[in-house]
Formats: sequence, C-alpha cells, structure tokens
Amino acid sequence: MAPKEGKRKPATKKENKTEEEIMSEKRHNQVAYLDPEEKLAELKDITRWIRESRINYGVTFSTPVYKSLIKAFWNSANVGQVDGKEVISGRVENDNPDAPDSVLIMCIRGCLLRMKCTGDIFSMQINKGDLPLRYKFLLHVLIQCLSNKRAGYDMASNELMGLLWP
Repeated sequence: MAPKEGKRKPATKKENKTEEEIMSEKRHNQVAYLDPEEKLAELKDITRWIRESRINYGVTFSTPVYKSLIKAFWNSANVGQVDGKEVISGRVENDNPDAPDSVLIMCIRGCLLRMKCTGDIFSMQINKGDLPLRYKFLLHVLIQCLSNKRAGYDMASNELMGLLWP
C-alpha cells in the first residue's frame, strides 16, 4: 500500500473537553472513567464496586511522581532472588516492610475459576478477553491505571492478577 500523499493536519487543542474526553486521552498510567451516571447498564455493578473499593483512589486520581520518592525507593532498593527470578525491592516513606507483596498463585487461579475465566489459568499471563465483561472491564482498568505496561494492553501478568484478589 502506497503512503498517503499530502500534509497531515496539525493537532488541535480542544479547550472545553468533557469528562469522557479527558478520561479517554492516551497516556501512561491513565485515570479510570468509572461512569458516575451509570449510563452503561452492563458495567453498572462493576463500576459501582470499583468506586466503593479500596483501589478507587489508585485508579481515579492522577498522582504526580515526585523525584524525592523515586530517590527514596532507589536509595533503599535491594536486589534479590524470589522463585529463581531476580527482583528489586525497596521502601518509600512509611510503607510496611512486613506487608505481603504478592498473592499466592493458587489463590489467583482459584479467583480466575470463580470469575469463569475461559483461558489457560496455568499460563504466566491472562488475556482479558478470556473473562466475562465485568471482569474484563476491571482487568482493563487495572492494566491501564496500575500496571507498568507501555504496550500490549490485552494481557495481564500473574502479579497484576493478584490485584483482583480482594
């Protein structure tokens, strides 16, 4: 296919954006749009659950990244081995070093079975398309808002799947 001829239109700024337009802009670690007016009937229950859950703040507020927090993490960072994989752990401000940092893989698989996942629950990544609509939406929110992915927003690692556990 031949490239298109002609000049591209310059990007235009829209001054008065709606809440939906703002929430749909492409950017890393996005803020979730949770349909506050509940117009999407099939997602009404899951969006209400997210708004009432403990992850609501994490997925609905754009938090600035401070250099001091990044420096605090890397000043306390340690490299170690967990299950044969090299991992980096560190502390930021007053986080609890004894708090669990992951969910057992068997718990994640049990959760996937209860969610009626149709994919391979034994794989290292789960395709969000293998989940029913409400859980697909929840996983989409987690991938877009809380993961460190920069591309490939259909697959979730077991670590990210651990966030689904209540």
